[in-house]
Amino acid sequence: MVPFIALTGGFVVARLLGLVGVDALDGWQPALRAALALMFVVTGVPHFLPSWRRDFVAMIPPAFPQPALLVTVTGVLELAGAAGLLLPPVAPFAAIGLALLMVAMFPANVSAARRGLTLAGRPVTSLPARTALQVLFVAAAVAAAA
Repeated sequence: MVPFIALTGGFVVARLLGLVGVDALDGWQPALRAALALMFVVTGVPHFLPSWRRDFVAMIPPAFPQPALLVTVTGVLELAGAAGLLLPPVAPFAAIGLALLMVAMFPANVSAARRGLTLAGRPVTSLPARTALQVLFVAAAVAAAA
């Protein structure tokens, strides 16, 4: 739920800043890119925090090799994508890359939900809710790329 709050709250704040004169955020698309960047910082940083990292590693489906490496790579890609969203010349590419990354990471979310895992001591989001959120997040990234 925290990524959803970061995305929606970040969008509202960024859009309001654009309306009151912050030119870089003046428009729905720049505000959406800023909100997505916030969301990916919020989701990317925990990949490197020990207690969260253990939970992320556990989420990787057993069929995938080197889960710790995959967690590192996805964390780096999330943070790099967040930075890319804030650079207008590369923002569309970053947004599409992040949309593809979210699709690629979805099996870990499915696996975690089916196995009843926890994330930071709390149950992972249920599969129906996680699927709906994933559709929303991917749609936001695609809209940010347009």
